[in-house]
Amino acid sequence: MSATQSTPLFDDFFKAEAKLFLLAGIRIALSEDGKDLTSEGIFGPDDLATAHIVSKDYAVIAGLPLIPLILEFAGCEFQHMLNVDEGDRVGPGALIAAIQGPARHLLRTERVILNYLCHLSGIASLTARYVLALKDSRTKLLDTRKTLPGLRYPEKYAVRVGGANNHRLNLSDMLMVKDNHIDRAGGIAPAVEKLRAAYGEDCPPIEVECRSFDEVDQAVSCKVDRIMLDNMDLEELRQALARVPAGIETEVSGGVTLDNIAAIGAIGPDFVSVGRLTHSAPVADLSMRISPL
Repeated sequence: MSATQSTPLFDDFFKAEAKLFLLAGIRIALSEDGKDLTSEGIFGPDDLATAHIVSKDYAVIAGLPLIPLILEFAGCEFQHMLNVDEGDRVGPGALIAAIQGPARHLLRTERVILNYLCHLSGIASLTARYVLALKDSRTKLLDTRKTLPGLRYPEKYAVRVGGANNHRLNLSDMLMVKDNHIDRAGGIAPAVEKLRAAYGEDCPPIEVECRSFDEVDQAVSCKVDRIMLDNMDLEELRQALARVPAGIETEVSGGVTLDNIAAIGAIGPDFVSVGRLTHSAPVADLSMRISPL
């Protein structure tokens, strides 16, 4: 068993703003639960216990470095040992971690720990299935901003644990010209021109969402950085990709499932983005069993 509390991926991902959002989320989660009057009424401060986190199904585990953060926020003096590493695949009955500390603190933090671990492991597990489906292609899998409010960074971290890449973390990472921008600005060219005029030499990369071949041609003429092909069938995707010259990245989005992602990857876009990685991932089935020392 390992006492490792973080990983290079976790430490690299949760820096600066991302770390602040993560810690704020943990504070809110613990505050939502309030005082655990049940546990405090049954157990004294010197009653110690051991908690075992166990998997009840197959899963890719994500979120282990959050365990000590949650316990520290709860004011708990604890020891914890990890039986698996972040990103490991486990099966039913696998011991994930063991935690020793005051029973009242372990019980108070039980649901917060499991909520994070189950949710993030569910995202990592689903992401890994999509990554596997793309294994024979050059196409990279991306997530989207379809995340739960307040959980953007943990969810996108779980996508990384599952083996995929992140699209923009926030609205400033990339300028994405979508249908509402295009319609309101009067077309792709006027929208792109206004962005370049607004930001000049410091203009972030520009991606344009295209719904038709005509819009693809307009985006190509504007020499944008990336073209997103939105909700096209396989034949439309083939034709659209043929219209995009080298030097402009391509991304497929909309209607992507485990049933068709391999076929999309075979066509050869640079990226395929899948919102369901975060907004529709089933939670992993994990439980915490607490026993006396």
